[in-house]
Amino acid sequence: MKNFDYIIIGAGASGLMMAYRMSKDVFFDDKNILILDKEKKNQNDRTWCYWEDIIDEWQDIVSKTWNTIIFKSDIYSTQESIAPYQYKMIRSSNFYSKIWDQLTLKSNITFKKADVTHVNQLDNIAEVVTTEQVYTSSTVLNSVLFSNDYKQQSEYPLIQQHFVGFFIKIKEKVFDDSAATFMDFTVSQNGNTRFMYVLPYTKNEALFEYTLFSKDLLSYDDYVIEIENYLSEKNITDYEIIEKEQGSIPMTSYKFWKHNSKNIIHIGTAGGWSKASTGFTFKNTTKKTAELLNYIKANKPLTQFHNVNKFWLYDLLLLDILSKRNELGASIFGQMFQKNHPTKILKFLDEETTFLEDLSIQLKMPVGLFTKALLKRMF
Repeated sequence: MKNFDYIIIGAGASGLMMAYRMSKDVFFDDKNILILDKEKKNQNDRTWCYWEDIIDEWQDIVSKTWNTIIFKSDIYSTQESIAPYQYKMIRSSNFYSKIWDQLTLKSNITFKKADVTHVNQLDNIAEVVTTEQVYTSSTVLNSVLFSNDYKQQSEYPLIQQHFVGFFIKIKEKVFDDSAATFMDFTVSQNGNTRFMYVLPYTKNEALFEYTLFSKDLLSYDDYVIEIENYLSEKNITDYEIIEKEQGSIPMTSYKFWKHNSKNIIHIGTAGGWSKASTGFTFKNTTKKTAELLNYIKANKPLTQFHNVNKFWLYDLLLLDILSKRNELGASIFGQMFQKNHPTKILKFLDEETTFLEDLSIQLKMPVGLFTKALLKRMF
């Protein structure tokens, strides 16, 4: 049994971002830090997107930015500037490279390939059990979903954001790479909330991603058929598939943080850091890791790190609606974009709006649906 000052379980976005912040702060220079994961990732296995109105700390690995976004639905479509925001795309290989390049400079940070089976809170220390060895630490930061409690409970609905994406290349340079398609709901909904997400990153290369907010996943072939149909409708028939990506993100207001303990804190999706109503994770992880770093340095109780705010309730009400009437997603988002400028929506989704700004958005939404959902929660 070996002890470390800090153990990070999972070398994904949240785990690596946390390690990166520790490596850049002299406070942790004399601390032994262990990162555990089954693999040391260095390939493009996912794409992260977010919007920002400043040159931020990840600017050097942003592979593409857009100043304009496109929204489409049967009730409303628009193409508008999102200034002062830019919509930014990061490929995971660039992210991994940046993080690992920094971590290799720190002799106090160790990475081990290991299959972590579970983590336990003991009397005054946390125990991390792998298939080969047991480690202990006074502070464990866990980004792995070991428990299925969030799936087995019924208080907070669970919807998956699931998707398959094709990075394609065509011969003709005809893509408008100045605009990103945020959501295209003109695809067949089939009783769900379904849209196409399109990111043209050159004049002849783009990511086409078929995405659903629904309870049940599709067979892989179903996603592929929808992407192929969409490309055909756009008269894109002669193309090369460069890469593919696939994923599923839990969208729920379940209180993951209630599993935090004296010596264990859950981070990333396992900590409830994914935006429950949209699945966007990268921007929130950037904020949360910075907050948690300062929180740890101040030696504050891990059990009190997360606080429920008004946006948690807003997300919960939307998920309450979509869990019962999943087909209403296109209409709800359509009305949101029809009656609010995209910059206001992006600020709202980043949880940076005031209550009056929230109210101005909510009063332009299907008020009856959300009022009914709120009353059900209250009574």
